Amino acid sequence: MSTDPTAAPDDANGNTEPESDKRLYPRVTSYRTRTGVLKPSRQGAWERMWDEIGRNVDDDIIDVEAWFGRRAPLVVEIGCGTGTATAEMAMAEPNVNLIAIDVYKPGLAKLLQLIEQNNITNIRVIRGDAVAILENMLAPGSVDGFRVFFPDPWPKTRHHKRRLLKPEMFTLMATRLRPRGVVHVATDHAEYAQYIEESGNSAPLLGIVTGPWPMSSERPETKFEGRAARIGNAISDFAWERITE
Repeated sequence: MSTDPTAAPDDANGNTEPESDKRLYPRVTSYRTRTGVLKPSRQGAWERMWDEIGRNVDDDIIDVEAWFGRRAPLVVEIGCGTGTATAEMAMAEPNVNLIAIDVYKPGLAKLLQLIEQNNITNIRVIRGDAVAILENMLAPGSVDGFRVFFPDPWPKTRHHKRRLLKPEMFTLMATRLRPRGVVHVATDHAEYAQYIEESGNSAPLLGIVTGPWPMSSERPETKFEGRAARIGNAISDFAWERITE
């Protein structure tokens, strides 16, 4: 498994992705570059589902209502992993449109497989760097909620610049939220939790949640949370609301 953030991951056949796809992976990343070959069942799900409900990062603002075929509260999950929790949350909230963001193709293929197996209609998937997606594909004031569960803490000091959740990311998320939209974050890393709390509190457009959430505040246990519980790590949950101007 490669941990070089400048390396292009392999495609489904184990080949290096073409130069045109490398914009998926900025030089300084907030995630660990991983490679993987798709299992045949997941490759099949990818081929059947991707063109309809998936897209790569690009420079075009998404017409969310057209993509989902309906108007509904929009929740964006950053870092969906293999999508087990994503699928569970989507099935529990059929009235919510959910966009799942990640870069790891095998994990996204697993999510597509879950979507197909469970006939889930309210998930769409974007593959690429979350910052680029928020900046280029999501219109300001278009999102009702963000979920960021157990992002990589990058515990070594020299790697802190790679952390996803820092002040500028909270500022960016706030600009994409509708008034009273919510950012929900969870981590099992104590030092990162303190940094996340300070970063979220520093965002001028975010404040304490005062009203009802646009999505459920509940979340299923992820594999990361289960592992954290087994080794005795405390889980920290945070939430902020886009203040009205």
